[in-house]
Amino acid sequence: MAEKLAPEKRHSFVHRGQKVFEWDQTLEEVNIYISLPQGVPTKLFFCNVQPKHLEVGIKGNPPYLNHDVASPVKVDSSFWTLEDGTMHITLQKRDKGQTWPSPILGQGELDPYSVDEEQKRLMLQRFQEEVIFDLPQLL
Repeated sequence: MAEKLAPEKRHSFVHRGQKVFEWDQTLEEVNIYISLPQGVPTKLFFCNVQPKHLEVGIKGNPPYLNHDVASPVKVDSSFWTLEDGTMHITLQKRDKGQTWPSPILGQGELDPYSVDEEQKRLMLQRFQEEVIFDLPQLL
């Protein structure tokens, strides 16, 4: 059942013709995927998640991302990993079920139709979650 609840596709944030990152969201989290430059040792990458701010980059260089996030996050439940040439950042939403138009405040926001579609998908996910959890009580 979990596969049906996962986002169907990733959204791309493109700036000046270049993909900055891809992202998706669930009821509880926003996931950001950044393709890493080749030839840089993984120990040099960093990610600093704050309640309302995200900073990502390579040590000794200006940050690649240094922006406020669209909505507050739970820092203690957020994390990042490096795998197969991609930095995967998981931001735990402070307000479960809230639809984010973009992970970064004011940058690459989805169009109104796409926001509406995301909101419908998250509402369906919440409904499916509640039915699954309440099912044993009904039996």
